[in-house]
Amino acid sequence: MVRVEAMVGLEWSSAVEHSAGLDLAASPAEARRAWIHRAEEQQVLALFRAVRGVEPNPPSPWWLRAIDSGRLASRAEGFAVEDEVTELLSARPGWIYVPWASDGEVGYWEFVPSESGVYGPAMPTTVQFTDKHRGWVDLLPAHRGLGEQQSIAFTVADLREQIEDLENIA
Repeated sequence: MVRVEAMVGLEWSSAVEHSAGLDLAASPAEARRAWIHRAEEQQVLALFRAVRGVEPNPPSPWWLRAIDSGRLASRAEGFAVEDEVTELLSARPGWIYVPWASDGEVGYWEFVPSESGVYGPAMPTTVQFTDKHRGWVDLLPAHRGLGEQQSIAFTVADLREQIEDLENIA
């Protein structure tokens, strides 16, 4: 009996792999170098669903999981959300894009001034993309100490409306 699971997993691993230079990406758009970003969208979705048959939570970007669940219509819509957040945050001082995230995932934005908390170093205010709600953006306020910080569900509009307040809290 021939088992194909390993081949599907290997194919998926190659599909989400970024080409060289990811460390230099200053935005999600600059990090869109993998096969999943360029290939025909239905082909990407078909491979994703095949690998999910073997591995329930394969490394994947938020927008692909949202498309698969029927909550996002297309990859282009996901890219538009990422680009809108990029337009907002890249124009403001103190925000940097961190391209390295978990395998297959899009990077995140950090507000660097929030790293130096009142009582010493802190985890900076972070904006990351998510498929867990239809706002597609999670905010993790600056915090100190161990343990997982609870994210706050945001939309791009929320972020735009509250950005100055978020920066002043830092």
